[in-house]
Amino acid sequence: VIAELIESLTRVFVDSVSNSFYPVPQEAIGMGSAFEGWSPRDWDGVYRVLVPLNPPPGHAFHLELNSAGQVADRTFNVCVELVCTWEKEQVEEKPLCFLHHSRKELRRKQKRSLLETLCTSSYLDVEKTSHWFCHLVRSSWLQVPQWHSWYVVFQPCSRSCRLELAKAGEPDVEMLFGVRRGDSDIFVSSQPTKATITASTAWAETYAVAEAKFFRHIARQLPCESLHLKCLQLFTCILRGTGFSSSTWKTVVMHVLTTVPLSRWHRRAFARRLWDIMAYLDRCLQLTHLRHFVLGNERLPAEISLPPAMRGVVPPNLFEHLARDPAAHREARQAYGRLRFR
Repeated sequence: VIAELIESLTRVFVDSVSNSFYPVPQEAIGMGSAFEGWSPRDWDGVYRVLVPLNPPPGHAFHLELNSAGQVADRTFNVCVELVCTWEKEQVEEKPLCFLHHSRKELRRKQKRSLLETLCTSSYLDVEKTSHWFCHLVRSSWLQVPQWHSWYVVFQPCSRSCRLELAKAGEPDVEMLFGVRRGDSDIFVSSQPTKATITASTAWAETYAVAEAKFFRHIARQLPCESLHLKCLQLFTCILRGTGFSSSTWKTVVMHVLTTVPLSRWHRRAFARRLWDIMAYLDRCLQLTHLRHFVLGNERLPAEISLPPAMRGVVPPNLFEHLARDPAAHREARQAYGRLRFR
């Protein structure tokens, strides 16, 4: 139901911006556990979708690395550049071009470039984009076929557009927006990372779309397409409180899916697969090393597209904090012992 609603909204968005020079929304992509088919017990009840933004005519997006921190926690600036629209058009009447038309003519036609509307300096501003996007949703809502079935409350957010669907039992919807890195499944998005993002021009790199694509790829090949999700739900819900986050369990399960032959993931082997996941976590704790699943993973399915430079990087160690802190490592080992007992 949520996916159909967002699909209808996106179609309306494209019509709304067709004669403007604002970013062009593309088909929304479901992100996170709700769309992957599992949810931890502490799920916040929010369906999150990523709406990719393409540059409008006469503009181009270029990503510039903004942070020098951890590879898995990078931010980028989205540089907006004006490009000539005359070169691509072979018609007698030239279209509007921000590089060739005079300012006077542009003002007369009441046309402003993206640089003048949603940018700070020459960079796409997350907060300005969020404000514009929320206004677009509000003004477009009555054009959505399903509008009469929902009562919507628009919640103010500085880096996303959040809708509270006032219908019994329905969760909220948070629409994030992002820019694709080339032709890959990696995006920079408006969702902040764990580290506090202060600059409104900073966009966080996200691997959520690649991970969701991996889960769909796996489900098509397993004898029991949901067995891996049942394993993940058991560790994140039933065994909650054993000291490991849902993101850690998700990473471990994804690694096990690429090491244990997929033909072995059938219902009768449920207990065996649980122990495989436990054994993998045990080895990672002994070595204080858990590899990032997307970055530098040579076992990633070929259908998941990464920027060329990303496949060759050394996978970040998600357990690096355990290697640096012996007390935290001991606590994690004790948590594993309690988990094994349970």
